[in-house]
Amino acid sequence: MGNRGMEDLIPLINKLQDAFSSIGQSCNLDLPQIAVVGGQSAGKSSVLENFVGRDFLPRGSGIVTRRPLILQLVNSKVEYAEFLHCKGRKFVDFDEVRLEIEAETERVTGSNKGISTVPINLRVYSPNVLNLTLIDLPGMTKVAVGDQPVDIEHQIMEMLMQFITKDSCLILAVTPANTDLANSDALKISKEVDPQGLRTIGVITKLDLMDEGTDARDILENKLLPLRRGYIGVVNRSQKDIDGKKDIRAALAAERKFFLSHPGYRHIAERMGTPHLQKTLNQQLTNHIRDTLPGLRSKLQSQVLSLEKEVEEYKNFRPDDPTRKTKALLQMVQQFGVDFEKCIEGSGDQVDTSNLSGGAKINRIFHERFPFELVKMEFDEKELRREISYAIKNIHGVRTGLFTPDLAFEAIVKKQLIKLKEPCLKCIDLVIQELINTVRQCTNKLGSYPRLREETERIVTTYVRERDSKTKEQVLLLIDIELSYINTNHEDFIGFANAQQRTAANITKKRVMPNQVIRRGWLTINISIMKGGSKDYWFVLTAESLSWYKDEEEKEKKYMLPLDNLKLRDVEKGFMSSKQVFAIFSTEQRNVYKDLRQIELACGAQEDVDSWKASFLRAGVYPEKDQPASEDVMNPSDTVSMDPQLERQVETIRNLVDSYIGIVNKSIRDLMPKTIMHLMINSAKDFIHSELLAYLYSAGDQGSMMEESPEQAQRRDEMLRMYHALKEALVLIGDISTTTISVPVPPPVDDKWIAKDPSPPPASRPAAATAPPPSRPPAVRGPTPGPPPPLNPSPAFGGPPVPTRPPGQVAYAGDPNSGSVPLVPSRPARVPPALPPGIPRRPPGAPIRPTVIRPSEPSLLD
Repeated sequence: MGNRGMEDLIPLINKLQDAFSSIGQSCNLDLPQIAVVGGQSAGKSSVLENFVGRDFLPRGSGIVTRRPLILQLVNSKVEYAEFLHCKGRKFVDFDEVRLEIEAETERVTGSNKGISTVPINLRVYSPNVLNLTLIDLPGMTKVAVGDQPVDIEHQIMEMLMQFITKDSCLILAVTPANTDLANSDALKISKEVDPQGLRTIGVITKLDLMDEGTDARDILENKLLPLRRGYIGVVNRSQKDIDGKKDIRAALAAERKFFLSHPGYRHIAERMGTPHLQKTLNQQLTNHIRDTLPGLRSKLQSQVLSLEKEVEEYKNFRPDDPTRKTKALLQMVQQFGVDFEKCIEGSGDQVDTSNLSGGAKINRIFHERFPFELVKMEFDEKELRREISYAIKNIHGVRTGLFTPDLAFEAIVKKQLIKLKEPCLKCIDLVIQELINTVRQCTNKLGSYPRLREETERIVTTYVRERDSKTKEQVLLLIDIELSYINTNHEDFIGFANAQQRTAANITKKRVMPNQVIRRGWLTINISIMKGGSKDYWFVLTAESLSWYKDEEEKEKKYMLPLDNLKLRDVEKGFMSSKQVFAIFSTEQRNVYKDLRQIELACGAQEDVDSWKASFLRAGVYPEKDQPASEDVMNPSDTVSMDPQLERQVETIRNLVDSYIGIVNKSIRDLMPKTIMHLMINSAKDFIHSELLAYLYSAGDQGSMMEESPEQAQRRDEMLRMYHALKEALVLIGDISTTTISVPVPPPVDDKWIAKDPSPPPASRPAAATAPPPSRPPAVRGPTPGPPPPLNPSPAFGGPPVPTRPPGQVAYAGDPNSGSVPLVPSRPARVPPALPPGIPRRPPGAPIRPTVIRPSEPSLLD
């Protein structure tokens, strides 16, 4: 065929298909193949069985092919079959092949006639086949049967489109001859995806089942409803032959006899039949691969380049080499340290754009979550004043105090400082949890060595836990230091003189500038559907108000809510909601927004809710206090004293406590991140870089620790196999592209009938009636009268016409009026065939002598 090198490429394409299927990916390579499409019971499976010469495909009524069957035919001296999902098992009995196809189909699709796009890979080795790769697809249907889904037609169409829309796929459109070709589903779908007809090959089946006196000669000669690549007719076994176990070889012989003996097909018998179809498909696929080589080569090269880096470390891989294990251990530990430091310190490569993690999350804990926990400790005003009042009275005892006792100030301050321990310890726990999550994230890259990953995670996590206790000891020491001495000479402390002139309200207002914007962002207002439903708005929080707008341009303000007498409370999210919710309400039991007593605001994540709560706390909107159920009802006389002097003393100490606690909070907010960074995070980084390797060496045998996981070994083998297959394909393509010969694509034909003509002439016609006249001399020797081209313009292969006298031609010389004398035959206007050497040609103008041709002598004009 001139393409011997290409014959070697088809098996290589099969190898690539198997390699990609076993790995579970296609590597974005659309390998050349042939897809068989057609309606149900069109004879697709019978055509494939005739190729192989064996019965191996499932049979039955309705939809039988329910998964794509990738059939790879390989010319071989021995005959057997292999499935990709049964590696190493050779099927010699083809009845077992059929049973395996049925079992594998039901394993995925069930027994309810459903379909699946997961292919079955079958490779058949046989001396009776040519190298081919075909895909048997489910037959197109219109109506769901049994337990099939109602959209079975749509599902099958989607599956077909997955294959035939690729430019690398040839389409074998199978249509039975006993139906109208213009209504062929196979030709219609082929026209949709291949309007130029470059990839479509027509196959006409069931020629022996046509009505008596009709044939499909005009279709097979590509005159009626033409295709660019033409049609090939085949005759499959009937259902009676299949039930009677008629041998396929005998069926092929009967097919050959049918075409040779049929008067409508005998002249094209050499271009019909299953052997010719197989040979044509082999040639067409070969040439198609030749045409797609440039694109295939570029894709192969890009895949090789993408695999080059990973394969480099596997090329000279020896699993039991101790040197390799030691080197891998050092590299893994070093890479783990680098990854851990990048996660904490931040890095520009491999940035996570979906969630906060590592150092970013720890930073949020330091500067949003921890301040939020501190502000949540804000004093309950009534409770604090009651405590101060009791402290003053208890210090004075039976005497009536004339001056404000400083011991009351120290007692209240120390009680408030002790409350700092809880948020500080909670901050450390949050940082510890995030560090452990970071360690686990970094050890994911050690997944190739499960033992090494487990040991590394255990050692580093244990060390972090040890640093946890030391960090907490240091933080508690900081608070004890604050408790040991109340420094009333601090430069930021207001002192007794200033405290008497201030009020708690003024201090609250001066914490934040009135017009300062504290936060902006999107929030969802949860409102019932009856009142308009939930909507997203752009919120702006200042020190005095909460406003929301239509969008971030802040031009169309929807509402502005003053922050006076507002508080926060947590709200449980709805059953169907995925957002986190909190609420704002008024302590005066008034409507906050329209007729709502509280506004429910929702965020996508809990972290956003905590951040918004911290912002509200900065604006002076505090969370609702949970009152214990068993709290005794206090007498108003216990909380509000009628003594004006005691009231002034309580107000003074209240201002002093607020000033001093503010100083301590500022100091703690500054020292906590520094303490945690020094004693925990930086210490963990130093441990990983300097001591982790020594701990791993002392943990056990390095040989067992560096054992690969089975998944990693399989992945390495598959990657190396794919890499070598790609490299081999590139080498073979490089040789083939310069040494092969390609057959040009047939010229375009008028195939508008597929898209436009809903009811063209039927596919069958009478065999003997109105036969067209011939365009070449019939079997009887001798010249034909008149110039034939203008008289016989119709196609060839009809019966001989009755000679007619051309207009104006005389019967014989000298008697132009006579019409009864027979015409003298004249030589046809065509070039005579070449004469054997040594026989001279007749000179121009020489008389024609009659030549007598005996039956036993050949004519020189033959």
